[in-house]
Amino acid sequence: MFRKISVICFFSLFIFIVGCSSDTEGSDETNNDEQITITWWDSQALEPMVQAMESLIEDYESANPNVEIERTFVPFADIKDKLLLGAASDELPDIVMIDGADHQEFASSGVLEDITEEVTAWGEIDQYFEAPLSHVIYDEKYYGIPADTNNLALYYNADMLNDAGLEAPTTWEELEEAAEALTSENVFGFAIAAIKGEQLTYQHLPFLWQSGADMQELNSKETIDMLNYLNGFLDNGYMSRDTLTQDQQATFEQFMSGRVAMVMSGPWQLPIIKEEASFDWGLVPLPVGQNESTIVGGSDWAITSNSENKDIAWDILEFSQQPEYLIPFLQAGGRLPTREDISDDSYWTEDEHMKVFADQTPIAKARAYGSNYPAISEAFQEMVQEVYTGSKSSEQAAEEASKRINELLD
Repeated sequence: MFRKISVICFFSLFIFIVGCSSDTEGSDETNNDEQITITWWDSQALEPMVQAMESLIEDYESANPNVEIERTFVPFADIKDKLLLGAASDELPDIVMIDGADHQEFASSGVLEDITEEVTAWGEIDQYFEAPLSHVIYDEKYYGIPADTNNLALYYNADMLNDAGLEAPTTWEELEEAAEALTSENVFGFAIAAIKGEQLTYQHLPFLWQSGADMQELNSKETIDMLNYLNGFLDNGYMSRDTLTQDQQATFEQFMSGRVAMVMSGPWQLPIIKEEASFDWGLVPLPVGQNESTIVGGSDWAITSNSENKDIAWDILEFSQQPEYLIPFLQAGGRLPTREDISDDSYWTEDEHMKVFADQTPIAKARAYGSNYPAISEAFQEMVQEVYTGSKSSEQAAEEASKRINELLD
């Protein structure tokens, strides 16, 4: 009798467990009676991209009535400190969008969750372009997925080049020649953001890579040649010394005002220049040195390590990567495709200017130098500024920066 009752209880328990843990995919796994709030932080201020995110959130909540996504805007300049403070006080969001260059630092510090198991089971990670994907990998594990990406190309004033009888430059030599020819009393031939900070690194690293050097071998002839080459623009007056205090937006504004003939910038400027430029302009890939290269920027999605709803947070990230949400989000901000399987969309293949950026994606490189990247970047910035200001020779600045950086590389 006891055995019979035990068997009946066992099968009742089995049926109950199966009913509570049905094998579902995607957002269906969140369909239950428990009301759950998922907190989400991002620094996205561009209204079209915000609208795309809000549409995604609305559709996810409609498909999962028990889930409410609470989105909070955090200014870009504040989000790193807010994450560090949140980690110390155990007040982190479930989901966060962070700058790709900061991803490995936060992964190493334990702020972000290791989602390697989820990413592997998902089976779509091989669709992502290598450069933006490398930001989210730390110690051979995945701590997020790319949210958006961009890179740098060369904008030029076509009226000025035409008047000088020049073609758009495609090599370092041609860039220098064009900068010299286009420099006049009221115009500088070239501009590059050189204010101390991450934007200096972002705009100068492509030149380091194109020289044939890298952070791991900074004390090299290639690095010294690169520093001397760029410093020549300043010494010869082809570039204003005001660039030492200018960020990317400031240099682009100088270009738009006609005070600069050529400037490095990204696809986010296309809507502005198409609407507001009072001159003919063009766009070409970054001029080539020893190698061709550009740099990726952009943001990543991540789940924080103290999230109590990691499964649902991951489900939201999966949901966001569906083409019907990902493509409008990227295009709303003039961003580039993060994945190969959406890169053939006409937005990136038919617009002659956007295509310049999109075609550079395979040669783009990332600032994926490990958990100490902020200190590595700072050493690189100081090296460049020391040469620009004349406080140190290129040889001395490269040697000292190399010693600092070699101690910081993972």
